[in-house]
Amino acid sequence: MNLLVLGPQGAGKGTQAKRIAAEYSLPHISTGDMFRAAIEAQTPLGLEVAPLLASGTLVPDETTIALIEERLAEPDAGGGFVLDGFPRNLAQAEALDSMLTQIERQLDAILFFDLPDDVATERMLRRAEAEGRPDDTPEVIAARLATYHEQTEPIVEHYRATGKLVPLRAGQSIAEVWQEIQDALERLDDAA
Repeated sequence: MNLLVLGPQGAGKGTQAKRIAAEYSLPHISTGDMFRAAIEAQTPLGLEVAPLLASGTLVPDETTIALIEERLAEPDAGGGFVLDGFPRNLAQAEALDSMLTQIERQLDAILFFDLPDDVATERMLRRAEAEGRPDDTPEVIAARLATYHEQTEPIVEHYRATGKLVPLRAGQSIAEVWQEIQDALERLDDAA
């Protein structure tokens, strides 16, 4: 099962993607986690992306696309994956579509976590406090949400046209969103 999670920051994508990965034995491929690990390890990639993430700016397409291409080629992703944090703009979505076509795979579903900005902001501020994440300040959150609306939201329509977009009400509790996800994935299994 090849899944993509899509939605604004703070919508619970990472929480649910990790649960899907554990429940269905799929690797959770998170660009945010990969970038943060590179920053912590002070790799060349980490040094490149650290100032971008700190300011709420997107990492250049070619850097992110290359990272995802490498990750999808790893053996554990052969049976499926949960992709989180990529694509972030239409060019990346088209690159992902092309990449998947080249390796003769396709997305089975795009889980769209729909969440109002005020709820997303509140959640990210709580997460910043709980996890001590320096990249979640009110200014950076506002910049990230503006970037999301400008660059990432158009991807929703790109994927809606495939008939594989599954809208989720991300403002609900974690358990309620999980139930919506399970129902959607069961329908996928039944259709297969």
